[in-house]
Amino acid sequence: MMLSDNVISDIKRIINSAKEKAIRAVDTERVLMYWHIGQRIFLEEQEGKDRADYGKFLIKTISKQLEPEFGSGFSVRQMEMCRQFYRTFPIANALRSQLSWTHYRLLIRLDNQNKIEFYTAETVKNNWSSRQLERQINSNLFGRLLMSNNQEAVMAIAKAEQYPTDAKQILKDPMYLEFLGLKNESSYCEKDLESAIITNLQEFLLELGNGFSFVARQKRIHIGGDDFFCDLVLYNRLLSCFVILEIKKNKLTHGDIGQMQMYVNYYDRMEKLPTENPTIGILLCADKNDALVKFTLPENNETIVASKYQLYLPTAQQLIEEMNKEIRSSY
Repeated sequence: MMLSDNVISDIKRIINSAKEKAIRAVDTERVLMYWHIGQRIFLEEQEGKDRADYGKFLIKTISKQLEPEFGSGFSVRQMEMCRQFYRTFPIANALRSQLSWTHYRLLIRLDNQNKIEFYTAETVKNNWSSRQLERQINSNLFGRLLMSNNQEAVMAIAKAEQYPTDAKQILKDPMYLEFLGLKNESSYCEKDLESAIITNLQEFLLELGNGFSFVARQKRIHIGGDDFFCDLVLYNRLLSCFVILEIKKNKLTHGDIGQMQMYVNYYDRMEKLPTENPTIGILLCADKNDALVKFTLPENNETIVASKYQLYLPTAQQLIEEMNKEIRSSY
């Protein structure tokens, strides 16, 4: 007797689902275990007269007793992280079941509470893996969003307390596209960059911002007997609008901006539904003159955004420079 493929596939799905639930349950218990260990260490530490010296002694003593019996998960470094975990997240009920211990290890290394709350909210909202969270931290997502937004708006959008109303609230400048694997800028053209984006579409949409989905590539537009082709057409469900994306390998020109304005006008007049918001144009370029962009577009422009892209994640020095810009802009 032959078994149907549906039976086998259903049973496999049941097994895989059970495995995933078991893994999540184990990891949730591990997170709670480390939290309670951190709490106990912290409370004991407060009893010491010289807390700094006693804390070091306490951590080393606990690890020395536990590591031989329970393994490397109870090393001195791990016990220090448990203590920091409790100090950073002192309320057990506030822990997120979607986050693994690996997520929390990344979060407790951040240097201020606003960053911790931002990355926690974004991880939960976007279902980031620990690797995706690490990449967003390393690329200074929080700082890049602050470059064109105030901190209150960035935090409110991350926590879903308000919806974005402007493309600049969710777009980053610059964008980091190291996942495309294009190392030597002289060896590729715009078509290569476009193809690499399509191949790595999930990562690209994640870098682009929240709420984006793919619609078309090289979308043909017919205007008065002439044909034009938009590099990428996307849709953003949070902004409820079409998004036209043009890729420019070289420095942005006023001609590029004019072409994008034409594409945006076409979509607004021919494709957009009455219930949808105006189309947004994104010019993704290797370099740009902000003054040129400013004076080419109308003063009240809210529909065309120019963003630089870089093929490498920022160095530590670049991150420091961006943070300094952020601090200066807040005064």
